[in-house]
Amino acid sequence: MQWTIRLRCDFSGGYVLRSAVGNKKEVAEIFSGSRPLFLHELHVPSTLRVVVLAPHPDDFDAIGATMRLFRDNGNAIHVAVLTSGASGVEKGFRGAITSTAMGELRENEQRASCKFFGLPESHLTFLRLAEDDSGHPLEDTANFENVRSYLQASRPDLVFLPHGNDSNRGHRCTYSLFRRCMEKENLSLVSCLNRDPKTIAMRNDLLMVFDTEVGIWKAELLRFHLSQHSRNLNTRGYGFDERILKSNKQTAEELGISGEYVESFELEGYGVASLAD
Repeated sequence: MQWTIRLRCDFSGGYVLRSAVGNKKEVAEIFSGSRPLFLHELHVPSTLRVVVLAPHPDDFDAIGATMRLFRDNGNAIHVAVLTSGASGVEKGFRGAITSTAMGELRENEQRASCKFFGLPESHLTFLRLAEDDSGHPLEDTANFENVRSYLQASRPDLVFLPHGNDSNRGHRCTYSLFRRCMEKENLSLVSCLNRDPKTIAMRNDLLMVFDTEVGIWKAELLRFHLSQHSRNLNTRGYGFDERILKSNKQTAEELGISGEYVESFELEGYGVASLAD
């Protein structure tokens, strides 16, 4: 029996994947076909396990529209935040002076945003990897084993993480640690490398198109990261929500999708059949 999907608009204007009873499709088959693929058009079983490797608190929220689609489809989503992101907090914000206080502040922001999103508390993990003096994760053995153990335990079908071709060192380190794990582990999965405002270049293999109503919801999700919202207002003159949504709007315009927003991903397959179209 084949999976069938019905598309409808939910109450906030977004697409929802509806899966009928059927056999679980191989992940590679789901993501095969001509590029770019549109996520809301794919036949995605609710049994697929989704993992997000977030270098910092807020990286999960940056792909919030995509995660919302999987949430509404009934997929289990697990989020691992690799570092506290203390270096991204302006000293003195809400009285936080020490790195420990800044890290706790950011982790609490992530807990609040995930509660708003509807992610179960047990599905959010803070790995707290060792960091260098600049607050970026070290690519050492201990951090590698920490990420490796998390992937072994979560057994994902899909892993979302930043693209390796990125000017943000934390994003690059996350991708590098993940690739090292894939070289050691016999896991069958597809990784979805997301486009970020700091991504240098990438393929647009998988697109999540969303409208203004979902954009309003995503902006609210992003504003739970008050430390980042404040820092962006002070340094750029606009908020964290606007920064991410401007990037999503730019992606849509570059792809010729007018009047919409797009979260874009490059696909890589591990231990599965070729993802070539």
